[in-house]
Amino acid sequence: MSEVKFGVFVPQGWTLDLVEIRDPIEQYEAMTNVAKIADSIPGWDSIWVFDHFHTVPVPVPETTFECWTITAALARDTNRVNIGQMVTCNGYRNPALLAKMASTVDVASHGRLYFGLGAGWYEHEWRAYGYGFPETRVRMGMFREACAIIHAMWTQDYPQFEGKYYQIDRPINEPKGVRKPHPSFWIGGGGEKVTLRLVAQYGNACNLASDPELLKHKLEVLRQHCEELGRNYDEIIKSTGVTVHLVRPGQDPREATWRARGRQSFEEYSRNVIVGTPDEVAERLQTIVDAGANYFIVTLPRVAYDTEPLHWFAEEVIPHFQK
Repeated sequence: MSEVKFGVFVPQGWTLDLVEIRDPIEQYEAMTNVAKIADSIPGWDSIWVFDHFHTVPVPVPETTFECWTITAALARDTNRVNIGQMVTCNGYRNPALLAKMASTVDVASHGRLYFGLGAGWYEHEWRAYGYGFPETRVRMGMFREACAIIHAMWTQDYPQFEGKYYQIDRPINEPKGVRKPHPSFWIGGGGEKVTLRLVAQYGNACNLASDPELLKHKLEVLRQHCEELGRNYDEIIKSTGVTVHLVRPGQDPREATWRARGRQSFEEYSRNVIVGTPDEVAERLQTIVDAGANYFIVTLPRVAYDTEPLHWFAEEVIPHFQK
């Protein structure tokens, strides 16, 4: 089995993870500080951002830094870690322009870009920013065409594409990037007919839900698509996202999590967050690895205010999964 790798989300505001800092410059520097610390810890392979404009669980007038602006800036604020988006919403940018942006960031980062792409889902943002909100069938059709265009922009000198939703006519994209044969392409979503087939056709990585049984099923579907298309299933990274709240051995989990969970009960919080000691967390993650995952993108609650979990996770959880 290949070595399991780990990335971490930096706090950019989308999940209300910067609200205790009021000055926007200080908020930005808190985000950058997390990125720089992760960059300094060898156990972290990557840092990640979301592509959203409005906060969740409800849109409120709080900071949410824009995805590709901060991707480019973080590429220059760091030296070692890969930088990814989980995931870029296809509907927010023309795919040919997005391919050009990604190529530029891949060069700016010296080949450290993880380019994440998905069809998009947050209806409030789409409508608020004037994109409308096409029905699922249309969004998936746009997504399929976008993947083809982006791949062509990265691999052909004068690509042409005439689709239902997008057209390109011999655009020049130089430089195409640093990483060969093209920037690392991460496709998010578990749709079995379209998305997972796009992973088999174009993707360097997929990103799926962490439930072990569901993950097993989705990966079997991906394997079937790979067989049909003649793709090597084993060369595709199988990633998933988890939120982890580490507690000290002997520490009361309810007491340890009270600030992070806000008005949620411990029972509600722990349904969506893995709460436990490093050994307990590693045991939970192992069940996901056994289901087929080999890459975790980790959310650490309140990391904008307390960066110790970055070190703690890397020192006491990640070694469980290293050869």
